[in-house]
Formats: sequence, structure tokens, C-alpha cells
Amino acid sequence: MSVPPEAAEVGSQAGAGTRADRLAELIAGEGLDQLLVADLVTPGDSSRDSQADVFWLTGFGGTSAMCVVGPEDRVFLTDFRYVERAAREVDAGFDRERMDGPRMLAQAAKRLRGRVGYDETKISVRNLRRLEEAAPDDVELVATEGLVAELRRNKDEEEIRRIAEAARLTDEVYEWICERGLVGRADREVQLAAHQRMRELGADDPSFPAIVAAGEDGAIGHHEPAGREIRAGELVVMDMGAIVDGYCSDCTRTFATGEIDDDAREAYEVVRAAQAAAVEAIRAGMEGSDADAVARDPIDDAGYGDQFGHGLGHGVGIQVHEPPRLAKSSEDVLAAGDVVTVEPGIYQPGSFGVRIEDLVVVTGDGIRNLSSIDKSLRVVG
Repeated sequence: MSVPPEAAEVGSQAGAGTRADRLAELIAGEGLDQLLVADLVTPGDSSRDSQADVFWLTGFGGTSAMCVVGPEDRVFLTDFRYVERAAREVDAGFDRERMDGPRMLAQAAKRLRGRVGYDETKISVRNLRRLEEAAPDDVELVATEGLVAELRRNKDEEEIRRIAEAARLTDEVYEWICERGLVGRADREVQLAAHQRMRELGADDPSFPAIVAAGEDGAIGHHEPAGREIRAGELVVMDMGAIVDGYCSDCTRTFATGEIDDDAREAYEVVRAAQAAAVEAIRAGMEGSDADAVARDPIDDAGYGDQFGHGLGHGVGIQVHEPPRLAKSSEDVLAAGDVVTVEPGIYQPGSFGVRIEDLVVVTGDGIRNLSSIDKSLRVVG
């Protein structure tokens, strides 16, 4: 994971103060003295998602770390493998401490005092028991959920710049693939070529394994390419994104590989119109459920309601799936600085799939679209 925007400086959208200051203010508002920021489900997990909160908060891109944050506390703990890296990456406002890997949770517990929050979605039953046993007797452990994620939602100018660059790079990969054609190539070959091209253009990595789903495989929302040859005269759903300096992009386009039947063409146009309507409607203050309805209603009206089974979109940032949600059940209210996908689809089992997805920044009076690939049905031979 690359170094994020300087943790001590945030853009005007995010408000004044360091990220730790903003978190401390939120913690105090929850009636807490401290928050333990850590992945305590799979400590040391090598996946970038496991340390997204620590990365955002401190700038540290390693896989073994914990933080204790409060109005007067800024403690960063890591094991011996990352001491030197932490000295380079961790925001200077944090006191850095080395932990003994097998005993890191017990050592972190020694720094706790008062009412201490922990994210109940990021701790296993076993590690919660260990934390309770190791914490001082006068510490009260309090279950919380998503306090850091709440702050991560609102992207500052530098974060948006990095996401925009990841989106631009992804669009360039789409054009590169289309120039080289699809017919006669295996879906897995196209996927791996896309990954390699992203890295050649400067991406850290793909933000997720690219989806290349031809014909009937397009009806599988998250199809995993397995070597099927792409044939002429079918739809191909391609969904991919890149990571640039620690931040993700996400974009889907559906291409035709020649003349397609009327049912597939009609479904494509329904999705295109629904997606355009949602992009036009989204703005700060809108509920995620209302944004979803803007795209879902015309798809329902066209008779495809049962074939649009997922939500309209999700937040994107350090992780490719973050709050807020745009879905029928979402109670999230969109705010300026949110970066979200807009991706309605129609999936006809055994026949074809259509999905069109843009990545957009929510503003006070609408959106800024970071995806530039044309959404008219494009024929790629």
C-alpha cells in the first residue's frame, strides 16, 4: 500500500485539524475516552483492506499495527518487522511503540484507560476475550461500529485526486483492450492482460480481480474468468479498477462483439437510460434509497425488475467497497465529498448480462463524473 495523503493535513472538504484530531472529537462525542483502532479479526492479515483504518489515520501501509486514539492520546504500535517503515510513514503526531508480535494485544491493552471503544465488526470472539483479560480493571470496553469509516467517507482534495487518477488509468486500460479486440480471446487472458497493463501504466495493483464475463456468463454478477473463449455476436461485461497511491477506482462497461439480438439490445438501452438518470439526479442531501429508486424504477417499468438484484452503488476509497450504500434499504444520506459508484444492471440467466458503472464524486449541486468511457453500445471485434 502506498503512502496516503499526509495524515496531518486534510483538504477543505474534510474540515480543519489532523485526522487523529477529528477522530478524537468524534470519540468524545460518543462518550469515550479512547478508541482502539485495529483489525482484531485477522491480525497481520496481508490484505490491504485489513489495515484501511490505520492507513487512513496514520499513513502506515504495513499489515501489523494498532492505534490508541483519544483527546490526549496518539499511540501507534507495530512489531519489529515494521519499526523502520513506521519511522518513515507514520504521522509525526503519533508516539510509536514496538510490540512483541505474539503479545501485541496484551501490550496494547496496557495503554488503555477509561471508557475505550473497539469496532465490534473488526474483532473476533477470541480476541475480544483476550482484550478483556488484558485490559486494566478500571477500563470499560465499549462496542462501537464504523467510527473511522464515518470519517473516511468524506474525501479530501488529495484523496479525490488519487481516485481520479486511478479512474483515468482504468479508462486507459479499457481503450487499450478495445483496440486489441475481444473475439477469439479467453476471458482469463483478457483479465490478466488488463492487470498487467494497469501495472505498466503505474497502478499499485488492480483494486479487485477484473471481471470479464461473456455471453451467458454476463448474467453472473461477479463472474470469475475461467478460460471461456469470447465469441462474436454476444455481450461482454467488463468490470475493473486500479489502485493508485493507495486509493481505488471501479468502472464497468458492457461491449458487443458483433450483431446482438433485439432482447439484449433492448436491455442495454434500458440500463443505459436508467444509469444516466441516476447520474443526473444524484447530489448531496439525497438518501441512498432514493438514488437507487431513480435507476430501479425505469428498470422495473420496463419489465426487468427481477433481473436487477443488487444495489445501485457503493462508496470507493482506500477500499473498493466503503460506505455509503446506494440501495433500496440504505438509510445513508449522501454528502459532498462522497465518492460512489452508479451501476445498475440487468441479468438474464443463461443468456446475457448488462451493467454500466461510473465512479462519481458527490457535490453540493450534483456530481463530478470520474469515468470517461462512452456509454453508447460499443462493438469490439
